[in-house]
Amino acid sequence: MNTAISSAPRYSLWQLLLYFLRLGTLGFGGPVALVGYMHRDLVEQRGWIAEADYKEGLALAQIAPGPLAAQLAIYLGYVHYRIWGATVAGFAFVIPSFLMVVGLGWAYVSYGGLAWMQAVFYGVGAAVIGIMAISAHKLSTKNVGSDKLLWVIFVALAAVTIITQSEIAWLFIAAGVLVWVVRIKPRLGTTTNLCLAPLPLAGWLGGDPNLLWQILLFFTKAGAFVFGSGLAVVPFLYGGVVTEHHWLTDKQFVDAVAVAMITPGPVVITTGFIGYLVAGFPGAVMAAGATFLPCYLITVIAAPHFKKYGKRPALIAFVDGITAAAVGAIAGSVVVLAQRSITDVPTAALALITAVLLWKFKKLQEPYIVAGAALIGLAMYPLMHHV
Repeated sequence: MNTAISSAPRYSLWQLLLYFLRLGTLGFGGPVALVGYMHRDLVEQRGWIAEADYKEGLALAQIAPGPLAAQLAIYLGYVHYRIWGATVAGFAFVIPSFLMVVGLGWAYVSYGGLAWMQAVFYGVGAAVIGIMAISAHKLSTKNVGSDKLLWVIFVALAAVTIITQSEIAWLFIAAGVLVWVVRIKPRLGTTTNLCLAPLPLAGWLGGDPNLLWQILLFFTKAGAFVFGSGLAVVPFLYGGVVTEHHWLTDKQFVDAVAVAMITPGPVVITTGFIGYLVAGFPGAVMAAGATFLPCYLITVIAAPHFKKYGKRPALIAFVDGITAAAVGAIAGSVVVLAQRSITDVPTAALALITAVLLWKFKKLQEPYIVAGAALIGLAMYPLMHHV
């Protein structure tokens, strides 16, 4: 099943579009779950993407700045259909959740706050932890295997992520270098180059040009210089949106993060919601576009080099090390998010039940679990917080 060949696609560009539209519409659980879904669907079940191509994409997504799941989607689109595939996969993956957060932004502005969201997130946030835990387990058993060195890296990165509550980019590269040195025992002279993308150009969408320009610059920095998953970008956004520019209050920012967590697709799509609150629909387009365009350009520029040299033993060792580090960080982020989402006995039970259901029933679809958890949250939250 994992024998897909880069030069012979087993699917059409249209099928790729439909898959990523569906994942962007129904893929709950943040980057941890989303990268797991892509492996399950595209590598294991459909055989569209080879295991080696997936691992290269995950490694590139982890060492480059920008949202992890979106970068992996762009890379997987690039594997067989190059620029067209990368563009189709990236756009199809992001646009459903962007439209959702714009709709929620309109409702938020029109009706004042999203009080009901606390109740929904109470249930969904707990269920998402169960989804993420199963995804992290599958990724670790598949990508780390029985290699003792990779397991040491996995455990070390999981521990660092839990302790620091962040993902440290240079550790991923260090892990790749460590495995490369141990396996290959290289002599000096091997180098690897990664290219940084230029900043996107602003287009006029209406609204206040000066404000849109500020939004463009700030969210370009968020997309181009923040490493790791959606969790990593939150402190950066808070510092700029609340502390520096005073675009949102603390409560509005927390609501924006909650919107990202209860909607499918990449967590970083919260930038679209923030942009809408700051400058309406033009602000939403500018913020989301500025966040995702740098990672698209970086991935497309770096992908040919990964494809060209990806089968060399030295790079395979390097990628294996980075992948083990990435999966370890992903597992650690499950613990970090669990500390925020599991606050009492009902949420702990909901997370555990979700994990057990997904473990026992392999074909159970996550959106059904998320919908059920939302209903449970709406029923339980008032009982637990208004005794």
